[in-house]
Amino acid sequence: MELAYNREPSTSIRNWEHEAWTGYKAIGSTILDKASISKKTVVVIECYPGVRQEEVITGISSFLNPAAIFRAEEAAIDPIEVDRLVDGFLTDDRVFGFMTSFQINEFYDQAKIVSLQSQIEAISGGIIVVIGFGASLIAAGDVLVYADMARWEIQLRLRSKEIENWRTSHPEEDMLRRYKRGFFFEWRMADNLKKTLLGSIDYYLDTNAKDDPKMVSKSALFAGLEQTVNRPFRLVPYFDPGVWGGTWLEANIGLPKREHPYAWGFDGVPEENSLYFQYGPVRIELPAINLVFFESIKLLGEKVFESFGAEFPIRFDFLDTIGGQSLSLQVHPTNEYIKEHFGMPYTQDESYYILEATPGAEVYLGLKEGIDSAAMIADLNKAQEDGYSFPANDYINVYPAVKHDHFLIPAGTIHCSGAGCMVLEISATPYIFTFKLWDWERLGLDGKPRPVHVEHGSKVIQWDRDTKWTTSECVGRVERIAEGQGWIEERTGLHALEFIETRRHWFSVPVSHESNGSVHMLNLVEGEEATIESPDGAFEPFIIHYAETFIIPAHVAAYSIRPSGPSVGKTIGTIKAYVRV
Repeated sequence: MELAYNREPSTSIRNWEHEAWTGYKAIGSTILDKASISKKTVVVIECYPGVRQEEVITGISSFLNPAAIFRAEEAAIDPIEVDRLVDGFLTDDRVFGFMTSFQINEFYDQAKIVSLQSQIEAISGGIIVVIGFGASLIAAGDVLVYADMARWEIQLRLRSKEIENWRTSHPEEDMLRRYKRGFFFEWRMADNLKKTLLGSIDYYLDTNAKDDPKMVSKSALFAGLEQTVNRPFRLVPYFDPGVWGGTWLEANIGLPKREHPYAWGFDGVPEENSLYFQYGPVRIELPAINLVFFESIKLLGEKVFESFGAEFPIRFDFLDTIGGQSLSLQVHPTNEYIKEHFGMPYTQDESYYILEATPGAEVYLGLKEGIDSAAMIADLNKAQEDGYSFPANDYINVYPAVKHDHFLIPAGTIHCSGAGCMVLEISATPYIFTFKLWDWERLGLDGKPRPVHVEHGSKVIQWDRDTKWTTSECVGRVERIAEGQGWIEERTGLHALEFIETRRHWFSVPVSHESNGSVHMLNLVEGEEATIESPDGAFEPFIIHYAETFIIPAHVAAYSIRPSGPSVGKTIGTIKAYVRV
């Protein structure tokens, strides 16, 4: 039976419908009206890497009738020079690199910029369009448009090879390397520019859908961000196939059939997910990270912002192995290791919350008593050769998994979900840093062996996390914190070594929550429907359904959750994560 899970959640933005437009005709006309204030007008269209620039040029040209069009990247340094500057940060590894902090002006040739500026200056009248990633370096512009797109859409375009990575002399065939270049370099640089520029734009252009642009004014955009941090909201989820994928996601939330089964569901990762803002009939899509950048303190809380900056430190995602296979056996780096080797400030501590499970479901977690570490590493290395299977059950604990179990996984602890689990993964954000140790002799969807990092993994495995420690510290850690008529609050983790606290509530009556100075991320883990309400009417009632992840900004000081719809009179459950402050 298909659930009521909403795959297209949106936030209605009030009182700004008159400053939202859809289609190139309306967008071009709006820019033209703004441009008509002077005889000569320079329209700058700053683009996030991956925007379909030629589509934008074609779409608006028939309405703007520009006297000249300048492509900003003509002034960028040569691709071979870009590679020279960044290749050391990207390393030879297919997956891992070192986080960069480049600014876009470091990749532009000042002499070429001056040449383009002289050409613009020489034009006496009409509309001049400057477009590209770096267009704002060429001209301040009389009209400034920012063309943006969601991170997931960029990945899809890279996978299909519709686009290449920005300014590289060796476009990669391997999608892992394409993603790596974006993650460690391009998107960091583009975000640095966005954070400095967005406050001075005139218009924000949503370019996610092909030939279907939407645009809002800067005032409407920032009103949307401000309204969102005053209420509960959801991110726009996306789902992706994988070699170990299962059947639960497709069967229960109405996903289209794919050649390969769905393995992942992302509905609580602001760096990757997007937001839908509904301005009357116009719906724009924007990267959710924009909210983190421009409403940091109201969203995260002042203490969380002081600790993490403009980053969202918690993530929720789904791992579906029901009817599928085990995840790769893996370990995450310790804080010290990830700082030293990858320039990241903190690591991926995590936990597996079992949302659903089939009989016989299992989780691999921690080392067995008295194992020989040298022998285990030797077996892991030997397993990278043909004809040898790593004897995982000889070395790793295997625990039965049933619905509502919560397994805690501090960094350095070997783990993976076995088959038969629908996991709600609750973790810190640096999710790209997973050291695969053994992948059960599988190839990736691209037909190539998936990357395995035994050398990295061997340096971070905490060898004292044996059966006794794991069973005591990471399995079945449920502590009743408080209770009242019709409700119970439990602490279910995460581990004391981790900065995230998780609380589970069982309730058949309204339950009150307070922000505690931190953003809250929650999921309805039991029950069909619940309603979030403000005790003083500060926001409209917000309805959620089973398995939906939702966010309560720190600026929302108090809220309550109650069973609603078909769940009235029943006991339902939520899991809540927040930063210990």
